[in-house]
Amino acid sequence: MKLTATILFFLISLFGTQTILAQGTQLFRLGEGMIRIAEPGQLADTLTVWGDVSGAGRYIVPRGTTPHELISYARGFQSRGGSDLIELDWSRQRVEINITTFSPENGNTTVERFTFRFQDPYPLDLWTYPLQNNQIVTLELKRNATILDYIRFAAPVTTFLATTYFLIDRLME
Repeated sequence: MKLTATILFFLISLFGTQTILAQGTQLFRLGEGMIRIAEPGQLADTLTVWGDVSGAGRYIVPRGTTPHELISYARGFQSRGGSDLIELDWSRQRVEINITTFSPENGNTTVERFTFRFQDPYPLDLWTYPLQNNQIVTLELKRNATILDYIRFAAPVTTFLATTYFLIDRLME
């Protein structure tokens, strides 16, 4: 009986210290989609990151965090789509960052838009933009359509129309 109680006490103390150690780390997951960057007890803001980032979700960050720091916390940009996007020239892609703020006093929503290309310098306004509590930051990678995109759209439509024509032609005979 004493051995069972000793083992149980040891397991509880082991897992209890692991929980305490996890709470003191720089990156602590509170749940799915909620990530704490700010240390416990530090003044913090809660921000939402959506779009073409590797780690979208709700972030608890230190007060005074800037957009480029928030993007770093979200593990940077991520292209959506298939493997064909890997072959693209990143300098042709545009980045659009929207920062949405809701004002509960008057019920208005304001959106700050920042657009730049990968080859351009990072916009100066994003280095110093003061993020505030409950803002939504969305990131989108955009690119101009290429001839391959038009072919990928036109080929299935053309195939469908040709198949339908031949099928109706055969049924009419």
